[in-house]
Amino acid sequence: SLGRLEDLAVRLAAVRGGAPRVEAPVVFVFAGDHGVVAEGVSAYPQTVTAQMVENFLAGGAAINVLARQAGARVVVADFGIAHRLSDAPGLVRRNIAAGTANMAAGPAMSRTHVVAAIESGAALAEEAWAAGADLFATGEMGIGNTTAASAITAAVTGAPPERVTGRGTGVDEATWRRKVDVVRRALAVNHPDPH
Repeated sequence: SLGRLEDLAVRLAAVRGGAPRVEAPVVFVFAGDHGVVAEGVSAYPQTVTAQMVENFLAGGAAINVLARQAGARVVVADFGIAHRLSDAPGLVRRNIAAGTANMAAGPAMSRTHVVAAIESGAALAEEAWAAGADLFATGEMGIGNTTAASAITAAVTGAPPERVTGRGTGVDEATWRRKVDVVRRALAVNHPDPH
């Protein structure tokens, strides 16, 4: 079984009235660095984001293997990688900033940057749709991403940080506790509106 992917495929088939015929799928991989890494929440430094993106572009990552099996095109987009990437075929530059700010000390992004990122992502989807894409999958890459995701999850659900914060890159107990504390501080500093 493919777990959640299988459930999604069944749902898609039900919505479309039968097994969907997908001819031009696109996988978007949005990449950006998270300033919260400065808090020591990851087992890896931010330079790994750029290294992983280079691997995506070279076709050597797991998403590339899955995409090839599905006949999908992979679009790798730099939305804010802190370390400069060389110009590589297939890299789409939509760089909003050189990473986000540290969310434990204040807003990770300005409202202007958030809107620009959303609009840039929507424009990429519209361009792919106009070029004939008929199914979109999204993913992201950025060291520190699970800390940001944990903070968003806690803010939206009201769940305590320790319940929604995982180990991400497989951090040890002390680093996980620090990560939970960082999520708690980010929520206290930023007062996010769950609505």
